[in-house]
Parts: sequence; structure tokens; C-alpha cells
Amino acid sequence: MKRKLISAIGIAGMMVSIAACGGEGGGGGSDKGADAKELTVWLTVDAQNNWPQLVKAADAAVQKKHPGLKINHEYYGWPDKNAKLDAVLATDEVPDVVEMGNTEMLGYMVKGAFAPLDAAKFDNSDAWLDGLKASVTYEDKTYGVPYYAGGRVANWRKDVAASVGVKTPPKTYKELTAALDKIQKKEGSKFSAWYQPTRDWYAAMSFVYDAGGAIATESGGQWKASLSSPESLKGLKEFKNVVDSYMHGDKTKDESDRYIVYGQGKSAMIFAAAWEGATSEDPKNDKTGKLKGNLENFVMPGPSGKNMPVFLGGSDLAVPVKSDAQALAAEWINAFTGSSGQKGLMAKGNLPNNKTDLATLKNDPKTAVPATAAESSWFVPMAPGWGQVEKAQILQTMLQSIGTGKKSVEAAAKEADAAIDKVINTK
Repeated sequence: MKRKLISAIGIAGMMVSIAACGGEGGGGGSDKGADAKELTVWLTVDAQNNWPQLVKAADAAVQKKHPGLKINHEYYGWPDKNAKLDAVLATDEVPDVVEMGNTEMLGYMVKGAFAPLDAAKFDNSDAWLDGLKASVTYEDKTYGVPYYAGGRVANWRKDVAASVGVKTPPKTYKELTAALDKIQKKEGSKFSAWYQPTRDWYAAMSFVYDAGGAIATESGGQWKASLSSPESLKGLKEFKNVVDSYMHGDKTKDESDRYIVYGQGKSAMIFAAAWEGATSEDPKNDKTGKLKGNLENFVMPGPSGKNMPVFLGGSDLAVPVKSDAQALAAEWINAFTGSSGQKGLMAKGNLPNNKTDLATLKNDPKTAVPATAAESSWFVPMAPGWGQVEKAQILQTMLQSIGTGKKSVEAAAKEADAAIDKVINTK
């Protein structure tokens, strides 16, 4: 569920006319548009293909309160959604509700594209998952509602683990590395006991946050990179140790085809989005014929002794500031993402947007691992220039330098900090 962050630079042009509207009351925070006769909702094809009945249920709930209300739906693929959104936000023909990837929110919030919302008017808002809550919050205001989430888990081959006498998933990082050491010794240098792409910054930053570090910290309204802090360096050094010890593939790769590589049978473990293991064992990707039923998810233990904090990917719903139906838009969002909606989303294999519902998944063996893993999470710095950091691939460049040995951990982190500091506070 990883979504590409849209740089603030890329949407600057279409924001000129939006800025003048930024002071208007927000849906969920005012009655603007409470008597509107029409509502337009933009969602991605995920909803259209996988849970259309939940969309219909939200429509029915709102239309019951507002007889005669017409609700229009448009569905978009992730690659083209934002280009279409950017174009209409410069006009007065905006949707009233729009789905955003959670890392896409920041650039739009910084530029004033979305209306502020009253979080108290949405179900379970006091229990939203930390990583999702962060994605809809900017300068202490709420500009969106978390929709659903997807976390990261460890996944390994039970047969390979059993071949070295390990029959249950590790509970601690020490147990994990002990098992991987045995696997690596048995399988040899052409095998990756843990296939960990070097440029996978989501995994690397989990090590950083587990060690008490951070990508950047904020003080007095200003952000400053902190990858060179002692805590961050400790996490980066452990990430390098993993790559050096267990990753024997191409150390210039990112994670985009990890599930395909895993399906080739030359690795024993991945730390990845929860869907990747299941996708690897699909007959289209399983080149060994041995993965079906042989892969096992488990909660990734961290070197700190706690569960590894994971990046939570997912979707949010927002109300464009130019919407003439903000109050109704907020009602629809609550009908869709509220208590009944979350149950429907969980039934489709998604993680809910809140800790209360997440706790119920921990009692089901089928969902206990991703639910438990999601309890500890981190999110990107909510800084105005974060989009420029991602666009420049500063973290990926740093990690490749570290993984390939081109630079020391200290030198690569210092260089990354300098690059981040140049843009992170730029709107």
C-alpha cells in the first residue's frame, strides 16, 4: 500500500487560487454545504473492485438523512489520480471527497488544498492509529480522516528454518539473527538468508526509529535532519549489519520487485508489506513450487527488545477547501470510515484506522500478526519540504552508499542530513 508522495513543487501552480479560500470553514467543522443537493466522491479503484458494497452502504446512510441527495462516484487508478486532482483543484469543479495515499497528504495540506475538519465528529478519532493520525495532521489541525491501513511484517520459509532446527518464529531479535546465521551458513554465499533491498528506506528507518533516532526533528517550528544523531547512527549501523550479513543480492536495488525475487527461492526471509509473502507464493511468482503454504508471517522483533516500529501505509479521505458541500462530505466520510465501515474493511483483509478495532484482530490467528505489528509505527516528518526530500531520493542514495560500502555510515548520514536540511523547511 505504499503511495508515492507528491512534491509540494509539483502542485504549487494549481494552488494559487486555493490560497484565497484557505480561511473558509471546513467540512466537519462548520455547516457549510449542509443543504447541498449533490455530492461528488473520488475514490481509487481499490474500493470499486474490492468493497463496492461498503460504498453503497455509506451512500444509503447519508441519503436516508438527506432525501433526494444525489451522490456521484468517480474511480481512479493510483498513477493518474493526482494529475487529475491537481487539474481540477485550480478550478471551481472540485470533488467533495477525495481519497489520498497517506504519504500524499502533506504537500496538499501545506498548500491549503484541503478544508480543516473537526476530528471529534468522526468515529474512533480518539483511537486513530498513530501513523495514520500523523498523516492527516498539519500544524495541529486535522485535514483528513484515516480510511484503512496496511503494515509491514517479517515473513520466512518454514522449510528453510526447519532445516536448521528452527520450528517456530523468533520472538526476539537475538533469536532471529541466531536462526539467520544458521541458515546463511548452511545455504552458502549465493543465498540471502534475509533478502533486504539496500534502498528500502521504509525498512531502514524502522531500524532508526527502533534505536530511538529519527529522520528529522522539529523545534520552534523548524525541522532539522537527525540521521547523524547517535541513536540514528546506531539504527543505521544495524541495518548495514543485516545487509552485510544476510543480503547477497544486488545491493543497488529497491524493494519494488521484492516479492518476485522472494518467489525465486534464493532467500529465506523478507521484512515487507503484509501482502508480499502471499503474492510471492502465487503460482505466477513461485518459481520453486514449494512456497504455497510454506511461508509464515511473524511480528518483526527489533534490536531494542521491543517489536520493530513499522511504517504504516494506507489511505485517507479529505475534503477540498473549494467544496460547496463540506458538511455533507464530512457526513459521508464518517458513514464510510466509521464503525460499521471499518468492520467491512477488516473483513476484506485491511487493517482498521483505529486501535480499538485493531485489538479485535489480535484475537484471530489469521490477522494477529499484522494487527500486532501495526501497534508500533512511525511516519515521515510532517515538514513542509518533505516532498522535496522524497523527490530527491536522499534516503535511498544514503542507504545505497552505506550498503555498497561506498561511504561509511557516519559520512553517508552526514551528507544526507545536509541535503535534507536544504529543503525540509521550504514550502
